[in-house]
Amino acid sequence: MSNDLADCVRRSLNRYFRDLDGETPHAIYDMVIGCVEKPMLEVVLKQARGNQTVAAEMLGISRSTLRRKLAQYQLDQSS
Repeated sequence: MSNDLADCVRRSLNRYFRDLDGETPHAIYDMVIGCVEKPMLEVVLKQARGNQTVAAEMLGISRSTLRRKLAQYQLDQSS
């Protein structure tokens, strides 16, 4: 079974390397995580109706890790 998200990341990274035009790649891991993590948190929180405990369980991370990531991306933590 094809993984659409993985395929999207592969295509984007291949495009990134193609567009470097001889430049040295830098901080690829941080770039990819930064592009994926915030929207993932936003969608999961919406699916959890703002319940951080439920969102953390859905993500497979602790609630304290979720709260740290929400602060990192300046996402609403009022729920």
